[in-house]
Amino acid sequence: MEHETANTAENAVKPKCDRIPYKIYLAEDELPKAWYNVRADMKNKPAPLLNPATKQPVTAEELGHVFCDELVKQELDDTTPLIPIPAEVYDFYKMYRPSPLVRAYFLEKALKTPAKIYYKFEGNNTSGSHKLNSAIAQAYYAKKQGLKGVTTETGAGQWGTALSMACAFFGLDCHVYMVKCSYEQKPFRREVMRTYGADVTPSPSTTTEAGRRILEQFPGTTGSLGCAISEAVEAAVTHEGYRYVLGSVLSQVLLHQSIIGLETQTALRKYGIRPDIIIGCAGGGSNLGGLISPFMGEKLRGEADYRIIAVEPASCPSLTRGKFAYDFCDTGRICPLAKMYTLGCGFIPSANHAGGLRYHGMSSILSQLYHDGLMEAVSVEQTSVFAAAKTFARTEGILPAPESSHAIRAAIDEAEKCRETGEAKTIVFGLTGTGYFDMVAYQKFNDGEMGDYIPTDAELEKSFATLPDMD
Repeated sequence: MEHETANTAENAVKPKCDRIPYKIYLAEDELPKAWYNVRADMKNKPAPLLNPATKQPVTAEELGHVFCDELVKQELDDTTPLIPIPAEVYDFYKMYRPSPLVRAYFLEKALKTPAKIYYKFEGNNTSGSHKLNSAIAQAYYAKKQGLKGVTTETGAGQWGTALSMACAFFGLDCHVYMVKCSYEQKPFRREVMRTYGADVTPSPSTTTEAGRRILEQFPGTTGSLGCAISEAVEAAVTHEGYRYVLGSVLSQVLLHQSIIGLETQTALRKYGIRPDIIIGCAGGGSNLGGLISPFMGEKLRGEADYRIIAVEPASCPSLTRGKFAYDFCDTGRICPLAKMYTLGCGFIPSANHAGGLRYHGMSSILSQLYHDGLMEAVSVEQTSVFAAAKTFARTEGILPAPESSHAIRAAIDEAEKCRETGEAKTIVFGLTGTGYFDMVAYQKFNDGEMGDYIPTDAELEKSFATLPDMD
C-alpha cells in the first residue's frame, strides 16, 4: 500500500475500511493522530477483569469509582482499532515527539557484529522516560472530568515523575506512593516530583489502612508496586474528586504507549528497513506493549512476521517463571482480578534489585500474546544488565536507565549471536529512558557491590499458594 498522510483531524481518525493499517492516519510531521488498540486484532482477547467478590467481569460502573470515565471506556474496548488522540494531548506530544529512532553504529562496531541495531529513544523529555506518553493522556481525561486530582504508585520513579509533570500542566493535585526502597535509593527523582507539585509518600506507609495491614504482615518490608497500588487506590476511593491512575499493566496504558511503536514503524518504513527482531524490557508491560503493538498487529493480521522478545529481571520473572492465572493486581487485594502471568500478588522483589520492573504480574494483553506463542521472553541478571548499560554508555553516549538496559542486554546478546553465525539481522529495541537519577545503582555496580538475586522455586511456590481460588 502506498504511504498516505492525513491533512485534517477528520481524515486522521476515520478509517477507510475496518482493517486498513494505521499508517494512513499519520500527520505530515509523522506524529500519529490516533492510538492503536492491538486488542482489536487479537483472535484470543485478553480475559476480562473480574470483581473479586462476585468473580464476574467488572462493569464500567464499578471501574468508574476508581478510574476516569473515558479511561474506563478505553480499558473495556476490545474492538476499536484506532482511538483518536485528543487535540490537547496531541499538542503536548509535539513538545517532545516524534522521538528519535537511532542506529547504534558505534555499538555495532564495538561488538564487531554484522547485525544492524536501532533503538527508539524515549528519554528526550523532562520526565526522562516513555511514561509521559500515558501520563499526559490520563491527566487530560481527569481534568476533562472536572476532578481535583489523582493518586498513583511508582516504582523507580519514572511514572511518578511523568505524572507529576502532566498534573502540573493541567493544574491537578498529584499524590504518589513510591516503593520504599526506590524512595530511599532515588532521592533526586523524588525531588523532581515534588518540584512539579506532587506529594510523595514511601510505600508501604502508615497513612492508609492497606499500608498498615501490609506492614503488619511484612514488618520492615522495602515495598513493591503491588503494595503501592493498594495504597494509591484506597487514597483515591476515599477522597471525593479523586481517581486512581496507573503507569503500566492496564490496557488503556498500552493503548497510549502505542505511539512509540507507531512512530518506530513509520520511520523504518520511510527508509525501507524491515526489522527481524524487536526487543523491549518488561515489568508491567507499558514500554514493551507500546513498542510492539503495531508490529504485533501486522503479525496478527498475517501481513508480516517478527521475532519479538520480552526481557525481564531474573529477580522478578513473571513471564518466564510465573503462572498464567487470575490474580489480584495489588498486594492489599482491593483491586480487580486480572488474568496474567503472575508471581502472586504477595511477591515482593528483593531490595537488591536496583531498578523498576518490580511488578508481580504482566499486562493481560502481553500475557495472552505470550501464552499464544506470539512472542518470547527471557530473564536476565542485574549485573549483566549493568554491564550492558556500561557498554552502551561508552559507545552510544547515553547513560541508560536500568530498566532500558534489560533490553540493551538482550540486543547485545542477539547481536553477538549474529557475529557468530554471520547473519546480518536487523534488531530494534526500546530505550525507555535515561539513568541519570539511578546513580546509586551505578555506583554499586562500579564498586563491585552489586549482586544478583534469583528467587528460589520454594519462594515462588509460597507466593503461588496465595493465588485466589477461582472455583
